[in-house]
Amino acid sequence: MSQYKAYPAYKDSGVEWIGQVPEHWEVKPICRVTSVNDDALSDSTTGSTRISYVDISSVGYTEGIKQATEMAFEDAPSRARRKASTGDVVVSTVRTYLKAVAAVTDEYADCIFSTGFAVLRARQLEQSFLKWMILNELLVQAIEAHSEGLSYPAINASALVKLKSVIPPPEEQATIAAALDCETARIDALIQKKTRFIELLKEKRQALITHAVTKGLDPNVNMKDSGIEWIGQVPEHWEATKLKHVAAFSGGGTPSKENPDYWNGCIPWVSPKDMKHEVITDSIDHITTKGLENSATKLIDSGAVLLVARSGILRHTIPVGINNVPVSLNQDMKALSLDETRVRPRFILRWVQGLNRSLLGIWAKEGATVESLEHEYVANTRLPLPDLKEQDAILATLDRETARINALISKAEQSITLLKERRAAFITAAVTGQIDLRGKQ
Repeated sequence: MSQYKAYPAYKDSGVEWIGQVPEHWEVKPICRVTSVNDDALSDSTTGSTRISYVDISSVGYTEGIKQATEMAFEDAPSRARRKASTGDVVVSTVRTYLKAVAAVTDEYADCIFSTGFAVLRARQLEQSFLKWMILNELLVQAIEAHSEGLSYPAINASALVKLKSVIPPPEEQATIAAALDCETARIDALIQKKTRFIELLKEKRQALITHAVTKGLDPNVNMKDSGIEWIGQVPEHWEATKLKHVAAFSGGGTPSKENPDYWNGCIPWVSPKDMKHEVITDSIDHITTKGLENSATKLIDSGAVLLVARSGILRHTIPVGINNVPVSLNQDMKALSLDETRVRPRFILRWVQGLNRSLLGIWAKEGATVESLEHEYVANTRLPLPDLKEQDAILATLDRETARINALISKAEQSITLLKERRAAFITAAVTGQIDLRGKQ
């Protein structure tokens, strides 16, 4: 932002978190320039009325309003009451650390919003400026700072609108809003481009793994029909077996939560929430030896392949990892202890990664209320298998190539983080008068 100049003269805002502001700007409570919660769904709304509902989780500081869920009013949460118009701004008054703040666009103007939002509407203010005034990160932080409660921080709408904000003259409000529209659109386009690049890299990584674990590394090798429709041809010399012939399966369990002697020990107790990495070194929760001995869970030696067997995440992916320390499991997990004279655990890890989409379809338990894997389907899955020497060569190649792709993904993700930080900093600098945008349009 070094290309932008400061204003000629400043004054103390009288608000610690705002600091100095341009001399000709005003500092006022939000309620002096907006109204709050003007519209609500009528009490006479019938249960069969269809609504599009927006909850706190559907709103993000950077992303805006991400989605609305269509439902009958009778099926909606009791908090589905707020109405908003295009140009209004919704600000979460509960769980304020989530920074659920967004302007209402035409797409969501007819939605019903949670009463967990305060809906602000411009009154003595340019409507185009309201969005940016509230998206000021200093104000968002002030809202969080003035919230009460530790586990569920919240602020009353009446207290929220008493917080002060910086108010430029009307003509400058329009100028600042136009400049922010232009610059944030440019940054958002860059973010979108880099996000798409990451998606393409992930697709390339997936295709690379899939090809390596089903076709091998030699493009000139003789091939044969695997007899498995979703795998197709495999190298002629690969052995066909079933997963149950090379793996012993173990499940898990939960020690009684009512007995404190079973918990907070030194034994990792792995659940689906821990399955975010290929290598599992620890877990969020731990149990004691007593907990292990008095429940259905058991100690799994290091080097097992761990699968999430029951979780909503199975709607789109099968999380898989290998534990490098002994662990116990909860009942939503499965461990595969491999016969290492025939298969490397990491080859099975890569195999599940590479064939994830197909395995989701054939392993899913039918008629289950929660997404889960059917043990018999998993155990009887046919597995075309190279010898150990070839497995090692495949794994070495995949390690090298996926590391290169992962580095590119990491670099792109860091770039997106920096762009988002620049976006937030530019908004804050503009609406608090740290930079002078007059004459920039």
